[in-house]
Amino acid sequence: MSRSSTLFCHPTEFVLDIVLYILSVSPCSVTGHACSNWDSLTCSAVLCVSVSFFGRMYSFMGGGLFCAGIGNILLIVSTATDYWMQYRHSSNYMHQGLWRYCVPGKCMAHTDSIAYWDATRAFMILSLLACFIGIVIGVMAFIHYSSFDGFDKTFAAGILFFISCFFVLLAMAVYTGVTVNFYGKRYGSWRFSWSYIMGWVAVVLTFFSGIFYMCAYRMHECPRNSNSR
Repeated sequence: MSRSSTLFCHPTEFVLDIVLYILSVSPCSVTGHACSNWDSLTCSAVLCVSVSFFGRMYSFMGGGLFCAGIGNILLIVSTATDYWMQYRHSSNYMHQGLWRYCVPGKCMAHTDSIAYWDATRAFMILSLLACFIGIVIGVMAFIHYSSFDGFDKTFAAGILFFISCFFVLLAMAVYTGVTVNFYGKRYGSWRFSWSYIMGWVAVVLTFFSGIFYMCAYRMHECPRNSNSR
């Protein structure tokens, strides 16, 4: 059977072969057989997709940097502001953050060293630092900065974004658990506020930043693998 008839008679198998090639998996291990002219097929597939490889890779990296940039801003604002929760106490509405609590007309610093506040602060700061370093390395990967060629900057940025996501998730989990168990029993009227919500949005954004950079890393590795064959 000719190559053209193989491609058009089995379109599903053709698409699967291309996907498996990109993933560096042998098609025989999945389908049990492949198109009759696999070598020719791979060459034509690479020619078809190589043009869009780098465009897609930079799209992933750009999306990752955008999400990480917004996420980093949200981390800063969330950590610094005083609206993690609001509650009613002695007929007054009060609000508090990680560093201060506020009554109508004035704000005062937390003087007590409470473990869950300290843990939340530490995790938020670590998340912010990991995200910032990830952005710096991500930009270096995006512009092909030649220094520090001993490691893959795309992969490193993705890992840092995942680490940032992990730390902020820990911070939100600790704060949520203690706040619900403590304030839910002590005060009848309370709610989480916008600083807290920003923290959860940062969780999502840093996670997708890591996903985008890992996709970019995978697309960057595919041409290397094909060239080494």
